[in-house]
Amino acid sequence: MAADQLNAAPHTPHASPHAPAPAAHPMAGPGYGKRSAPGQRPYTGHDFAHLTPREAAIAAYIDRLPDGSDISVKTLARTLPYGQCALRTALNRLQAAGHLRRGSECVTTDRLMLWVTRTFFSRTARDDEWWEAFERGDVPVERRERPTRSRAFTLLAALGRTAPALSLSAAECASLEPQVSEWFARGATDAETLCALTTGLPTPVHHAASLLRRRLTDKMPPHRPAPARGPALITLECGECRAPGSPGALSGGRCRACRGDTVDTPAGPPGAVPTEDVRERVAAVRAGLVPRSERTARARGVRTRR
Repeated sequence: MAADQLNAAPHTPHASPHAPAPAAHPMAGPGYGKRSAPGQRPYTGHDFAHLTPREAAIAAYIDRLPDGSDISVKTLARTLPYGQCALRTALNRLQAAGHLRRGSECVTTDRLMLWVTRTFFSRTARDDEWWEAFERGDVPVERRERPTRSRAFTLLAALGRTAPALSLSAAECASLEPQVSEWFARGATDAETLCALTTGLPTPVHHAASLLRRRLTDKMPPHRPAPARGPALITLECGECRAPGSPGALSGGRCRACRGDTVDTPAGPPGAVPTEDVRERVAAVRAGLVPRSERTARARGVRTRR
């Protein structure tokens, strides 16, 4: 236990949700590095409380890094007060705790298809079943509490920052909220909605709520079909030997061999015939052969009688 706490971080392991990401941390090559797992719960003050202080500090640091950051052992050792051995152990324990998985993802463009190495990180600890669904591209949707402020209400409440003449009261935001929600349901983005509401304002604006209600009605966009999303092409790998594993084979992020589990494998190379079937197959082959005397006679053109 004492050995696990060597080189412990002198700072608080749990970073504030609003703390800025470390600016000096290097980014990985294009397409590589950290990737945040989807469907994570909001920040809390005890996201990594189940980990040891050192592992919690490393997890909080990685959590604040943007996607694409280089979180290899060598790079983390240059930015954190831990050695490579300690970091490798900590990352393996984060993997066992359900916060991290290593794998590959297929990235397609108009010209090529490329497999790139990913390190998927989840602030929310996930079990093996969730990671299996993530590999299949079928992440289960968790039930969440309804937010106190919707996306539409938030946009309306912030209009005054873009156009001071459109500052609204809470009651006015609530009355216009259904119309803005309908815009979002039709596929409009925040930027498009904001542009439609704030561009070309008259001077002065006598009643902001009435003006916005009229614009939301007159400029209502048509329904836009959601872009088709192809199946995810992700392959998870063993955290130790880096061998790709099928769903269900990577318990805790490690394959059976690295976990030390015994696997019943047939003797010999793949596809070898079991010993007990060899004699039966040889007998069947011999029964189907043409006798040598008959083959010789056929070669000489002599017709044999049966």
